[in-house]
Amino acid sequence: MFTASETPVVAIVVIIAVGILGWGFYRARPFGKLGILAWLQSLVLMAPWLLFFGLFAAGIYVNIVAILFFLVASTGLYVYLGRRLRAAGIDNILRQKAAERLSQKDISTNTTNNGGENSDSSALAPNAVEFIPIPDEDLSVIKGIFGIDSFFATETIPYQEGAIFKGNLRGEGEAVHNRLTEGLQKRLGDKYRLFLVEGSEEKPVVVVLPSRNDPLTTTLLQKVFALILLIATIATSLETGGLLLGFDFFAEPSRYQQALPIASGLLAVLIAHEIGHWLTARRYQVRLSFPFLLPAVQIGSFGAITRFESLVPSRRVLFDIAASGPAAGGILSLVMLVVGLLLSQPNSLFQLPSQFFQGSILVGSLAKVILGSAIQAPVVGIHPLVAIGWLGLVVTALNLMPAGQLDGGRIVQAIYGRKIANRTTFATLLVLVIVSLGNPLAMYWAIAIFFLQRDLERPSLNEITEPDDARAALGLLALFLMVATLIPLTPALAGRLGIG
Repeated sequence: MFTASETPVVAIVVIIAVGILGWGFYRARPFGKLGILAWLQSLVLMAPWLLFFGLFAAGIYVNIVAILFFLVASTGLYVYLGRRLRAAGIDNILRQKAAERLSQKDISTNTTNNGGENSDSSALAPNAVEFIPIPDEDLSVIKGIFGIDSFFATETIPYQEGAIFKGNLRGEGEAVHNRLTEGLQKRLGDKYRLFLVEGSEEKPVVVVLPSRNDPLTTTLLQKVFALILLIATIATSLETGGLLLGFDFFAEPSRYQQALPIASGLLAVLIAHEIGHWLTARRYQVRLSFPFLLPAVQIGSFGAITRFESLVPSRRVLFDIAASGPAAGGILSLVMLVVGLLLSQPNSLFQLPSQFFQGSILVGSLAKVILGSAIQAPVVGIHPLVAIGWLGLVVTALNLMPAGQLDGGRIVQAIYGRKIANRTTFATLLVLVIVSLGNPLAMYWAIAIFFLQRDLERPSLNEITEPDDARAALGLLALFLMVATLIPLTPALAGRLGIG
């Protein structure tokens, strides 16, 4: 049985896991068979980690072979459920298309019976057009892109330098948005941008704005500042390497060669993270700014701020770009950590107190599985890759916090929408303020998020279509691993598990 001091950590892990799965099931139920299959995919994807941490908390240790077996088995089941989901989705699409054809026939019949009244689906109220800042000739062209089989416009409202078109969506969001966008570009080129978003009445609306409102590109001064931050991050990475080796790099810069391997490992994680973002953004033809690295003496760097310099086509694209960076950096860090643990020997370079492994549920549990009873010694010898991998996981986890324009905030915005993202941003800031009472690092992040990254990303061009359930499952897994990385073990629980 767990003691009173052990209960909070176990309870937190259990509550988070049950909460994530319960929330997923709640969202899945309205979608029937498709929703349940998608939820089962999420469950299968998280099951190995939940099983691993559950057994670990109960004092049952599984070796690395068993962990790999669980991962392979869950991957196979995940693929099987994906096939079932696609098959069920095809049947559902066929039924929807049949219903749409019947609906279109009814609309055509009603239009003919009414003598053509309202046959122009873009007919706008005369006094609404009068106050729209879009030129009349452009407005007439824009009205021509709407149709009874795409978006049936019923009302126009002036909005900033453009207009909002209320009406009824006739079809699947992504297909309709692509069709309207192509029609707008054929008629007016690159002059305007078309957004399909959820209106105040929770119904899809079309917003058309001039392209001059697109995100600004990085200026020369900003690029110079990004270069300065890069140089500063190299210096702080060398300082972190020096501190791990027992000397102050800033006081003894001539010893840079000793700190260089560790600094290079830290920089490799940061570079992998940014390359992940950049490759995915390039695939979708989305422009990103230079990364503005955040130097930190404690762990080399806290990651980077990267802005979008062009509009994001959809929430699916936002998710892919946001998740690709942590995936690249996190996987590299995890590989370094595991390889480092496998290479660790009692006479390894770093000799650390065993209490060091109490700082993270994920790292501590992996260390216990791989090192076994060696982790019970007062001092544990570890390979330098362990330190690099751990720091890389911390940087990745910090950037996965669900707040504002952090990668985690973008992931939440992509999966759940802007309302939920606003709430998780507030909740994250509140938790950081509370945690900062015992950890100054949390206060740093609370200040950085509040002043630099608390705002959400701009709405994507197609804000209606949500990412598919596979992406939602991956997003939940990323957030779960973020929590497992940042939450420490209590000394009592660590002692019961044989850590320290």
